[in-house]
Amino acid sequence: MEISTASIKELREQCGAGIMECRAALVKSEGCTEKALEILKVQGFIKAAKKSGRATDQGLVEAYIHAGGRIGAMVELNCETDFVARTDEFKCLAHNIAMQIAAMNPSYISEDDIPADIPQDERAKLEDSAVCLLSQPYIKDTTLTIKDIIVENIAKMGENIKVNRIARFDLSD
Repeated sequence: MEISTASIKELREQCGAGIMECRAALVKSEGCTEKALEILKVQGFIKAAKKSGRATDQGLVEAYIHAGGRIGAMVELNCETDFVARTDEFKCLAHNIAMQIAAMNPSYISEDDIPADIPQDERAKLEDSAVCLLSQPYIKDTTLTIKDIIVENIAKMGENIKVNRIARFDLSD
């Protein structure tokens, strides 16, 4: 099947994957952009899983102050190299996560961070609620979670990315 460069370019703009990955996904999906996006999403999760064990000792700290200066948030977002940490895409990801923290006030980064001494019934309630950053719906696209956004960026940047620490400040507390 012949795949046009225009359709490859369109798919690449939607997902940020490489040209050859986009072409292969379009060939596999017989030219259907929606199916190609789904294929690339699955490949992104596979890539992220392979990179999950790699050390993330570079990164940056991003702060977000909400309009009016009454709410602020900080995130330490880590990656593998300082080269990626300096890219606009990585800085944008860190900014968006800091904004998420300011808006949604998570108590923990993931379910693994919930203390073990919490009773099992309360722990289950915490895991089901939006107290964990990675499982929260992304404020800019509620069909995705923060974990989905990070996985997409891992696939796009080719490096492991982890949220290491978060903090939120609210003058009304």
